[in-house]
Amino acid sequence: MSETAGIRHEREHQGGLPKLTLGALGVVFGDIGTSPLYALKESFVGHHPLVVDAPRIYGVLSLIFWTMTLIVTAKYVFIIMRADNEGEGGSMALLALIGRTLGETRWTPAIAMLGVLAAALFYGDAIITPAMSVLSAVEGLTIVESSLADLVVPISVVILVGLFLIQKHGTEKVGTFFGPIMAVYFIVLAVLGIANIVQHPEIVGILNPWWVVRFFAIDPTLAFLAMGSVVLSVTGAEALYADMGHFGRKAISIAWLYAAFPCLMLNYMGQGALLLDSPEAASNPFFLLAPEWARLPLVILATLATIIASQAVISGAFSVTRQAVQLGFLPRLRILHTSASAAGQIYIPIVNWALLVLVLALVLSFHSSSNLAAAYGIAVTGTMVITACMMGVLTFSVWRWNPVVAGLVTGAFLVIDGAYFLSNATKIPDGGWFPLLVAGVVFVALTTWSTGRRIMRHYLAVGAMDLDLFIRSTAGSVRRIAGTAIFLSSSSEGVPPALLHNVKHNKILHERVIILTVVTEDVPHMAAEERIVVAPCDAGFYRIRLRHGFMEEVDIPAAMQTVTACGDPIRMMDTSYFLSRQTLIASEKPGMAIWREKLFAWMIRNAATPMEFFNLPTNRVVELGSQVEI
Repeated sequence: MSETAGIRHEREHQGGLPKLTLGALGVVFGDIGTSPLYALKESFVGHHPLVVDAPRIYGVLSLIFWTMTLIVTAKYVFIIMRADNEGEGGSMALLALIGRTLGETRWTPAIAMLGVLAAALFYGDAIITPAMSVLSAVEGLTIVESSLADLVVPISVVILVGLFLIQKHGTEKVGTFFGPIMAVYFIVLAVLGIANIVQHPEIVGILNPWWVVRFFAIDPTLAFLAMGSVVLSVTGAEALYADMGHFGRKAISIAWLYAAFPCLMLNYMGQGALLLDSPEAASNPFFLLAPEWARLPLVILATLATIIASQAVISGAFSVTRQAVQLGFLPRLRILHTSASAAGQIYIPIVNWALLVLVLALVLSFHSSSNLAAAYGIAVTGTMVITACMMGVLTFSVWRWNPVVAGLVTGAFLVIDGAYFLSNATKIPDGGWFPLLVAGVVFVALTTWSTGRRIMRHYLAVGAMDLDLFIRSTAGSVRRIAGTAIFLSSSSEGVPPALLHNVKHNKILHERVIILTVVTEDVPHMAAEERIVVAPCDAGFYRIRLRHGFMEEVDIPAAMQTVTACGDPIRMMDTSYFLSRQTLIASEKPGMAIWREKLFAWMIRNAATPMEFFNLPTNRVVELGSQVEI
């Protein structure tokens, strides 16, 4: 058993499956759990309203049921969640898994772009989810008292600002309450649904897919457009896969199949039963399910649930950002740990404040959940289409299913997800452009950094000096001083610029010189015995590769203290770290457009310093600069 698998097994044993399942219910299903607040309402009173009659009520509910069954249960729970990268999930983890399995092929660049695009779309979803969820919950106040309508936006703004302000304090303590609160919330969903289903028990007939066929036969155009609202019922489905590393596939599957899915469908059927008797309740069927005395407590509970859903997606944005940094798609960012015991509890200030500004802009611009629904869904369905494409790569090339079966499964989900994406594409003029704009900006940033690093490394490698030649020409002619010098290098070959500049300007060499390259592997965690690779050279020179997984933090001083193949132990007080800082000059050389080169140079200037990112002692770091033309 690998070290990673052993740790995961121990965690599950200590935490216990029931505890993990409860935690998954709170964190993983926060987003999809709040969909009953708006999904059915938007289907009937949204931008493409439907007549509230029995055939359409049955048709929409049947479409919701089969959408959840096919997309969430079949696609994610039964297929996609099998593609774990040593227990971790998400688009970046899937990209790393496919890349490691297939190696370099002609399809590698296209697959990489799909993974990056999926990550970019996630940020668009991460901005809309808090705004949509909180607004839809607070709007329940208008059901309690119509005169409170003017307070919906101000209250939503206060809640959202408070939510983002507490991020710097960490979510470990708040997370303790996530599971129980969402468990209560899901129970209330089921109870409210059952209370109305008993009035119309025939509503369970929506499980028959014939109602979907009849719905499209009655009005094909409006039925197709209604898919753009129906898909709101599965927003958050990606969280099942993305959060797999925190709770495990088994806990998430149990929480969905035996708790979240049944409770959600009972509530949707209850809303449908209500509409059969009271078509006018389509204005807000979720809150009108409850008796009048229970509506204010329901508003409070729903608001708590939406805060939890928002918290989950914000934490997800932090995790995706860290993975992007480690995999080389973003520059080093300031990442703060908010828990001494939980490695996944992190806080990234620049991401937090950028999300807050954009979320508030959405709330103040769209004013209501119905208006915001026009922007919701396009990012989610786009991610689903990409996931279906990558599932095709998995089934054909990684798992090597029977080609006929792989083709049928992949084709079926491409048709389903593609239909939902096309339906949501009709929303682009009404607000769907916003998440696409956000995703476009993020995609440009991710690809610019990745391409820029590759080009910069190429030019540095072209001008790099061979290490053996350097040792022969300098080791015996330059004065050696006591201590250890560690030179950080982005390449495993050649002499790093900082070492050349140190000899050129200071005309000294330490007794022990270590050229250190930090390598991020395509696995979430690296076993301790595989972490450090030492290659001794002549005259007191050593080349070390420090390997780590894309979910791990890098602590160079701590790692260096474990090195035993470089002579005497490395003592921190006798060690100096030398860093190279390149100043980029945009030029007409082949590579990227000038504007992208300038963007890359700006990103380098604003990246976090290696001292902070690698936990280097600030009083033992020497930084030497140089200019690179790209």
